[in-house]
Amino acid sequence: MSVKRAPARFTLASGNTGRDGNAGFNIRGLEGNRVLMLEDGIRMPRSYVFSANAFGRDYFDIGLVKRVEVVRGPVSVLYGSDGVAGLVNFITYEPSDFLTNGKTFGGRAAVSASSDDKGMSVGTTLAGRASDTVEWLIGVNASRSDALKNMGSNDAANTTRTTPNPETDRGTSLLGKLVVRPNADQKHVLTFEHVEKKADYNLLSAVAVAATASTSTLGSTANTTLQRDRLTWDARYQLGAALADSLQTVLSYQSAASREIATEDRNTAADRVRNTTYDEDTWQLGLQANKTLRLGGDTAHKLTYGVDYTRASIQTLGTGVTPPAGETFPLKRFPDTIESSAALYLQDEAVLGDWSITPGLRLDRFKIDASQAGFAATAVSLSDSAVSPKLGVLYRATPQWSVFGNVASGFKAPNAGQVNAFFENVTQFYKTIPNPNLKPEKSQNFEIGARGRLDALTLDVAAFTGRFKDLIEDSVQVGGAGTAANPTVFQSINVGNARISGFEVKGSWDWGRVAGGQLTTPFNYGYARGKDSDTGKPLDSIDPAKIRAGLQYATGTWDLRLDLAHHAAKKQSDTNAALFVTPAATTLDVGGQWRIRKDLRLNASVANLTNKKYWNWSDVRAATASQVAVIDAFSQPGRSLQVSLVADF
Repeated sequence: MSVKRAPARFTLASGNTGRDGNAGFNIRGLEGNRVLMLEDGIRMPRSYVFSANAFGRDYFDIGLVKRVEVVRGPVSVLYGSDGVAGLVNFITYEPSDFLTNGKTFGGRAAVSASSDDKGMSVGTTLAGRASDTVEWLIGVNASRSDALKNMGSNDAANTTRTTPNPETDRGTSLLGKLVVRPNADQKHVLTFEHVEKKADYNLLSAVAVAATASTSTLGSTANTTLQRDRLTWDARYQLGAALADSLQTVLSYQSAASREIATEDRNTAADRVRNTTYDEDTWQLGLQANKTLRLGGDTAHKLTYGVDYTRASIQTLGTGVTPPAGETFPLKRFPDTIESSAALYLQDEAVLGDWSITPGLRLDRFKIDASQAGFAATAVSLSDSAVSPKLGVLYRATPQWSVFGNVASGFKAPNAGQVNAFFENVTQFYKTIPNPNLKPEKSQNFEIGARGRLDALTLDVAAFTGRFKDLIEDSVQVGGAGTAANPTVFQSINVGNARISGFEVKGSWDWGRVAGGQLTTPFNYGYARGKDSDTGKPLDSIDPAKIRAGLQYATGTWDLRLDLAHHAAKKQSDTNAALFVTPAATTLDVGGQWRIRKDLRLNASVANLTNKKYWNWSDVRAATASQVAVIDAFSQPGRSLQVSLVADF
């Protein structure tokens, strides 16, 4: 698993590197909207990319997050569309996390700094118990940073530049929770969350080396804003009824808005401004029941069943100065769209002595309803359904060892931008058109593995293979010759089938007590390969293999950890003729914690201790010839320091 994070290097009309922040997760070679991202079980907004515009999935503040849950492989049975690669669920704090040992008021304050982007953040969370039935929490965070550093050295204010562009980022967030327990059988949680992020860029890397053409760029700037507001009611009931022991009801409304304004000062041609917005407003309703049936002895069934409904209103709009040839502002790259889905699901975990068998089934019906208003092309609406079965088996062979196997199916519905993307350049004779025949992507994943829990060793080993059908690829040439009479036509299409296989190993070795402290060695290794089953060509989204091993020493008042990570080289034979492949690299990180007092701790770490120059494959796999010429601009930061001070009260 990896997260794409790169310095911003883009122009008003092309490229999107770095403008989408932490763009999302790559799990076992699949990424973007194929990974389902949740917060407290609520779907996060999707990413949106069209030509020069890119809005990522950085709609959260990690300072509000208590823990992160990751599931690898299809998760459609319980969660629905978009989980063909897996899911990432961010769990936020609750009042009970700070009201321990009978306290009626508590909280946490933290301040942190990092040198890789000159970032600083400060935040505090307060929690209280108003009565035996009511608890509350308020968390506030603020942050500021500059551009993410890299290992480039050319500071030229033009396209040859390899150092990061000047950038200023600001962020604020608010989390409020009210927890009400009317009696021992009910718990109601009302959550309000606000996250806002802003960034200003001076795009020096977009400036022409010499202003020899009328359209040569003399200067360019951009600023982006991202905002998300969420209101969620989560109620849990202990029923003790014949049909359900417990019931969870969730009702959530979420509004997300992203905007980018880019300006371009050109030589003698008219200057250009692009003001692009992407908005996604979503209602989500869920009912989930649980029932345990005990059949005597060591046999039981744990049933989970429920219904889900999601309705999202999605809009994009472009305005500005000097529109593309043949177009007029305002314009829409896809029409205003309502995406909705309804689902029924059932899962049974049957415990039969040392065996656990978990079958599951989900039925989904989704619809894309596009409005014609204000859209230049013919808007397409479509609907379809999907059936997602799964089967998991676990055998506890001994108290120390268990083996498991999973077969699961997943699907991803096409989104509004894929179905109805439209753009036409009448001077260069090409266009992008809607596709009324898009089908949902489907996956089948098989995984086997073993888990060991011994005195000194914990070990998890898994091998997996996945088959993917009707994968959607955007902006594929489907016709035309690039002439006025026969312009080139691009479209999002189902491109065929793919297979991804690999294995993962993770664990820890406990060396026992050494000089009064506990010494352990955590380790993990991941490897995957993928190819298009129809053409035999490799899938470029697969990261090279990575191995990490550490040495951790912990005492009652302090601990220290050393981590070595080796990134394997990307082989040219494993790419679709990439112009640059990442060399092998080994990095070293060191970090530790000093518990100054029971309620005060200092954390510090140094990343890339040896100042190694290296690249992440996700940042360079699609590099063009001009980008290869300045490839250092896409490198990761060198040696950097992170420090935080956390106080509990």
